[in-house]
Amino acid sequence: MTEIPEDVKQEYADWIKAGEIASEVREYSKTIIKPGANLLDIGEKIETKIRELGAIPAFPINLSSDHFAAHYTPTPDDDTILDKQLLKVDVGVCYNGAIGDTAHTIDLSKKQDKLVEASKKAVENAIKIIKPGVMLSEIGKVIEDTIKSYGFEPIKNLSGHGLDRFQIHTKPSIPNYDNGDTTTLEKGMIVAVEPFATNGAGRIKEGSHANIFMQLADKPIRDMFARKIFAEIKNFNGLPFSTRDLTKKFPINRVKLGLRQLILNGNLQQFAPLPEVNDGLVSQHEHTILVWDKAIVLTK
Repeated sequence: MTEIPEDVKQEYADWIKAGEIASEVREYSKTIIKPGANLLDIGEKIETKIRELGAIPAFPINLSSDHFAAHYTPTPDDDTILDKQLLKVDVGVCYNGAIGDTAHTIDLSKKQDKLVEASKKAVENAIKIIKPGVMLSEIGKVIEDTIKSYGFEPIKNLSGHGLDRFQIHTKPSIPNYDNGDTTTLEKGMIVAVEPFATNGAGRIKEGSHANIFMQLADKPIRDMFARKIFAEIKNFNGLPFSTRDLTKKFPINRVKLGLRQLILNGNLQQFAPLPEVNDGLVSQHEHTILVWDKAIVLTK
């Protein structure tokens, strides 16, 4: 791991702390994910751990299985029991607005080692070339070449991204293939590199039954209960939240109705689970990186 210079430690203290917490939570998740465990229980434990360490979730814990690449978080009544799933664990931590974003894949089937290794090695190889001046397409090419060398496809319509305070997706977009983008990284940027590998076609589609939401606009709301829910939503400071977050304060049926009204009114954006188009299995790995003279991995 690149040694962090003292001046960087001072300037980026919150980001370093967010990365450390995200790393600790990621490693903690490995101790509780096993066959027979309840997915809802795992999700609650991970989010509780984030808060115990002095941060808040930057987004609801993503626990996406098998052919779902991302954006699945347990529902308030989720009764899924783990067995032989290929589980992506995407952890987001917010510390004083700074974001730590990291992901790994756990193969409970014990049959997808190569697929898991493909995305893991892709992020490792990408980190090796990250520095000021490197083109985004160069990073994408390394990711694509690595994943294809294992016999799989990168998911081309998912990408890594920049990070900013209280913002989990900003420019630049870090491609998972050589898309020809000649935009270059600049010193001081904080980015999340996030390869997805699949034995499918290499694309995802929009699923259904969204359970993750984010404030889109502060428009007038006619329904009194929807106004109450929206007042609670404002406490998330623009960060994504889940149905589970709201059912801790309001009855689930009223929450579902209120969310539906807020979406139709244009107050909220929803994020549905993202399945691979051919139902291919998907693995994911991710690290948050500070672009310096060399890449500084904040979620090592």
